[in-house]
Amino acid sequence: MRLETDILVIGSGIAGLSFALKAAKKHKVLIVTKKEQAESNTNYAQGGVATVTSPDDSYELHIKDTLECGAGLCHTDAVEQIVKNGPHLINELIELGVNFSREQGKLDLGREGGHSRQRIVHAKDLTGKEIERALLHNITNHKNITVLEHHTAIDLITEHNIKKRKPTGSINCYGAYAYDEINDDIITILSELTVICTGGIGQVYLHTTNPAIATGDGIAIGYRSGCKIGNMEFVQFHPTSLYENKINPTDGQSFLISEALRGAGAILKTKNGEEFMFKYDSRGSLAPRDIVARAIDSEMKKHGDDFVYLDITKLGEEKIKNKFPYIYKKCLSIGINMAKDMIPVVPAAHYICGGIVSDLDGRTSMNRLFVLGEASMTGVHGANRLASNSLLEALVYADKAAKICCVDNAKPKKSNIKIPDWDSSGTENAEEWVLISQNKNEIKQIMANYVGIVRSNLRLHRALRRITLIKDEIESFYKKTRINRELLELRNMALISYLIIRSALMRKESRGLHYSTDYPETKRSYLKDTIITNKTVK
Repeated sequence: MRLETDILVIGSGIAGLSFALKAAKKHKVLIVTKKEQAESNTNYAQGGVATVTSPDDSYELHIKDTLECGAGLCHTDAVEQIVKNGPHLINELIELGVNFSREQGKLDLGREGGHSRQRIVHAKDLTGKEIERALLHNITNHKNITVLEHHTAIDLITEHNIKKRKPTGSINCYGAYAYDEINDDIITILSELTVICTGGIGQVYLHTTNPAIATGDGIAIGYRSGCKIGNMEFVQFHPTSLYENKINPTDGQSFLISEALRGAGAILKTKNGEEFMFKYDSRGSLAPRDIVARAIDSEMKKHGDDFVYLDITKLGEEKIKNKFPYIYKKCLSIGINMAKDMIPVVPAAHYICGGIVSDLDGRTSMNRLFVLGEASMTGVHGANRLASNSLLEALVYADKAAKICCVDNAKPKKSNIKIPDWDSSGTENAEEWVLISQNKNEIKQIMANYVGIVRSNLRLHRALRRITLIKDEIESFYKKTRINRELLELRNMALISYLIIRSALMRKESRGLHYSTDYPETKRSYLKDTIITNKTVK
């Protein structure tokens, strides 16, 4: 099956949906998403959107907070761009029907770790879900937008897919091959422009706040096609995911306890009830995430505990129920009353600050290809993302990319290159799938044990040897096996793990989210992004 469209959007989170709505004013847009259209990291974002709306706040303060949190690696021009474009994009969301929380008619602003002011615009404790709802409502029945659910991107279509045609100079993207899970078929999607908006990589770790779909697909297909990949070593662990004795073995997803609780006064404590964060940072429980996650990790190891506590009981039951109804209900379901009981929490993989390298308009190093949202490396987050800057970044870059795409004559001329359909010849059904599926658990365990909050050269080299072996096994299996979604995800997870480890080994210092016991100091002269390209693409 073959489809043609003006613009192909891979992914249906806030970046993909907001871009699609704006680009569809001039172009036909096809969105492919591997689950239901509402399933994305955006949908699980509790906190909100960081933006300057308060009279006591300023662009300069927000920029300063972001740069400080990013540990010297933020690209200042990118940070300035998202901060200064935030307020009008919040107004756009309100016009689209997003119901942000208000007090006395004004936006109710929260505060999170690393922020010097209250600037988090939110919809109680389900901000991402509310934004997603409004965007999907506006996309439904849009004459220029088509959404294909249960379609997984396999690889981009470039000159490398065309027999007898060797790339000369820069590479072009002509669309993508995608697996149709419902019909068990592979379709060829031809597009003038392609936009990767596939979200994060959390599922490569044993415990993550990300949904099951977060297997790094976009970054992996970008790397395989020759895109520049940057700063993959900076994996942010959210300090406070709910600790439960049982973790769902099917997807490893942990329930997020929003940073907004600490913004509302919640305090981190050890099992014996002692507050500990001021030993690590003068901002206490409101320090940036990298500092808080390492502090929790240190305290758990010091005391031999599986978790620490988050205490918000002083806020009072009425305010807790009003501000955090979703979290309150979840905790209550497992016997924890937030108004009376402390919440057991543990760090979990949450966000990747690296990804496909993009410019200020979302363009990648490949012609006709854009990247937006968590799959991108814009330089905004540096070595550690400031809380609630992710949704803001997605909105701003989606807006910039859409404006570029909607400029007259911006769309490239239609290609007359003959694109071949997917070739499945020589592949068989996976009779030995159980042997290869075991690799998924191995990947998660290796990444959790060796490439977590605290790293060392010994751990990283050990992880690299094991992940390389697994990656090669999966690739060999992939080439002779009929495609399914699980195999595509597994292939991508192995590659993403490999890229994270390689990037971590390249950084000979500790900075932000990358902490190495071999290089405990931050080298102020070592202000470099870690860039990796696929040398096998020729």
